[in-house]
Amino acid sequence: MVNTRNMVADNYTPESVAEAVRKYDGVRRKQAIGSLVRSLHIDNIDVVASYGEDAAVIQNGRTALLLAADGIWNKLMEVDPYWAGYCAILVNVHDIAAMGGRPVAMVDVLSASDDAIMSEVSRGMHDAAVAFDVPVVGGHLHPDAPYNVIDVSILGVAELDNIIYSSKAQPNDAIIAAIDLKGRIHPSAPMNWDSVTMKTPEVLRSQIAVMKDLGERHLLTAGKDISNPGVIGTLGMLIESSGVGAVIDLAAIPSPDLDALGITFEQWIRMYPGMGFIMTAHQSNVEAVCKKFRNAGMAAQVIGTVTSTKKLTLVKGEQETLLFNFCEEGITNI
Repeated sequence: MVNTRNMVADNYTPESVAEAVRKYDGVRRKQAIGSLVRSLHIDNIDVVASYGEDAAVIQNGRTALLLAADGIWNKLMEVDPYWAGYCAILVNVHDIAAMGGRPVAMVDVLSASDDAIMSEVSRGMHDAAVAFDVPVVGGHLHPDAPYNVIDVSILGVAELDNIIYSSKAQPNDAIIAAIDLKGRIHPSAPMNWDSVTMKTPEVLRSQIAVMKDLGERHLLTAGKDISNPGVIGTLGMLIESSGVGAVIDLAAIPSPDLDALGITFEQWIRMYPGMGFIMTAHQSNVEAVCKKFRNAGMAAQVIGTVTSTKKLTLVKGEQETLLFNFCEEGITNI
């Protein structure tokens, strides 16, 4: 029997995917980071890693403090303040998890134009903080502001030797994508895949804990949580940070039934997936890594290979196209 799953959604080419990623605001908005970093003074003997990682690593004896912050697009605040508040917690918890750390606590800065928005954002933050068992312990409030913005900063901890960096991918490593496909297109934010709000705290915490376990077992060479740039854009940031290249098999990227959802593959790879990580690992560790995520209810498989070319190439069957040449252009330009 012919498998007709995603027959319409499979009507894409490497070039159409490359064009969609290049033009996506979630990727293009990262280009300003490099110039900002160059304007700041960050040299300090205790700072092991900073920009380019999901969280800064600050040495504290044999352990490390992990410090990160994320802001939510004002567009999301306008269409669904509850989901914006939930995501403000979600993305920060993921930043610490991606480093192999344990999230400890968060603070927030909330600007709201009216009490109703403030209430909905706070409700979303509360529900996510309870689900992941990470408290919001302080922050700052701008009531009656002329705009609506939520920014959150998070503190995490990890053993220094167990940290998973974005910048340590090595040529010949396998590239692994792990995504929870059991979810929905968020009704208010169609570029978001909501794979979290319908899950129990126990399931969410077990999925987040996988990265910490992989760090403790030293099974990964690099990792990032899949964030607003989508799976390919996030991989591009990891590759750029590591100073390497990659070849990606588009057909191997985990996806739900896109035809049933009524979306294209180009839309799927730009989506924020809720619960998802992109990682690199030695070939001998692939099965152990994938098994850990599958046991936690997530799809996990190899989607490509790290190369030494400093180029990110997309492949589908006999077709291929160059997405980024990091010798000439970058995503973050750090």
